[in-house]
Amino acid sequence: MDITIFLNRGMDAPLYQQLYQFFKENIHKGRIQKGMKLPSKRGLACQLSISQTTVERAYEQLAAEGYIVSKPRSGWFADYEDSDFPDIHTVGRGSINPEPKENKRLIDFHYGNVDSARFPFSSWRKCMVNVLDQFGPELYHPGHVLGELELRTLIAEHLYHSRGVHCLPEQVIIGAGNPVLMQILCKMFAPGSSIGFEDPGYPRTRKIFELNTMKVLPIPVDEEGICIEKLQEDQPSLVYVTPSHQFPLGTVMTMNRRIQLLKWAAENESYIIEDDYEGEFRYSSLPVPSLQGLDQHSSVIYMGTFSKSLLPSLRISYMILPRPLLEKGREITSLYKQTVSCHSQLTLTEFIKCGEWQRHTNKMRKLYQRKRGILLEAIQSEFGRNVKIRGENSGLHLLLDVYSAYLETELIEKAVEHGVNIYPASHFYKTQPPPSTIFLGFTGISEELIREGIGKLKAAWGL
Repeated sequence: MDITIFLNRGMDAPLYQQLYQFFKENIHKGRIQKGMKLPSKRGLACQLSISQTTVERAYEQLAAEGYIVSKPRSGWFADYEDSDFPDIHTVGRGSINPEPKENKRLIDFHYGNVDSARFPFSSWRKCMVNVLDQFGPELYHPGHVLGELELRTLIAEHLYHSRGVHCLPEQVIIGAGNPVLMQILCKMFAPGSSIGFEDPGYPRTRKIFELNTMKVLPIPVDEEGICIEKLQEDQPSLVYVTPSHQFPLGTVMTMNRRIQLLKWAAENESYIIEDDYEGEFRYSSLPVPSLQGLDQHSSVIYMGTFSKSLLPSLRISYMILPRPLLEKGREITSLYKQTVSCHSQLTLTEFIKCGEWQRHTNKMRKLYQRKRGILLEAIQSEFGRNVKIRGENSGLHLLLDVYSAYLETELIEKAVEHGVNIYPASHFYKTQPPPSTIFLGFTGISEELIREGIGKLKAAWGL
């Protein structure tokens, strides 16, 4: 065990006593836990420039009091029982803000989960090994600051065919999740720049803009998308939108509203941040072209992620910059280096090239569509006209307006009492949150538990 000890040779207390006290206090604070091996007498004496006899006296006193034990030919080890020393606590028990223990029995309708059990781990592992064999020592060197060229090329090709996005590989920046890319993006604009933000909208992204000293202006959303009249009134330098599946309402921005938004941006020399976070998952109609693909004035910054189609833990996202921002974007990105390892990027490249990513995405789209159908059927069967469903035509979650005497907090508390985790919609609103709307994700939960969970919600709410 590596340990740093400071002995005060000017104190009246002998050195062995200081050493004994150090180990005793660290055992009581949980920093030296049962089973940990202490430094050898010779090694510790050499490190502290003291005699082995001093270390031996400290260890013998600790052993006499039951804190440590000597094992032949192995060394000294912490060996105590909590019951023998009531004030001893292990790391975590005495922390200022201990992490809450999760109730594993709860049926969890979390909106950020995916069905990780269906991920093709064997295929991913094969791609990882192929990359190691193919590139070997090259992986030791820093990659391109924008991301590996082959991956950026594949992303550009895929987005053109699937979302109508027009870009070259040099416009693509790879990053470890959208929050990292948002940080880079914020640095491209002057502090205090104003940004129109959908209300309701994703609170984490909104907070990132606020922390970067941007002036965040809440812009309401109607059935067609973000309200152009409010944008014309506030005149922000940027606007953040989720047009393909508005978060959290789930509406799709109409073509008419898209054209109006692009026209407003061009006339005001403003930029649009288009977050296409769930672009692969639509169930009831053909996808609407991206704003970036319709843009004729280089006004759109396009963002996407592999977190939903693969695994959130892989942390691979991308941002497409319009040409006027390329030089500034490269300059800022170079300060961050590359936040995704070369090995991960090249593994994903191999995964896409061999067709595994497309096969997996197609499979998950069908699976999520089936889960969505089961969820809608269960809701309609159990609740009937006591609820209103919103945002069910695309994406990986939906909103549920509950017509009940309970408010949002009470609905959630009642659900937990019956073994179900659901989530508040009010967190996404800057102004006028709904009184009794809850948020249901359905992708990270089994089909059986979806039915069981909705049944439990009915019992919890008494509807």
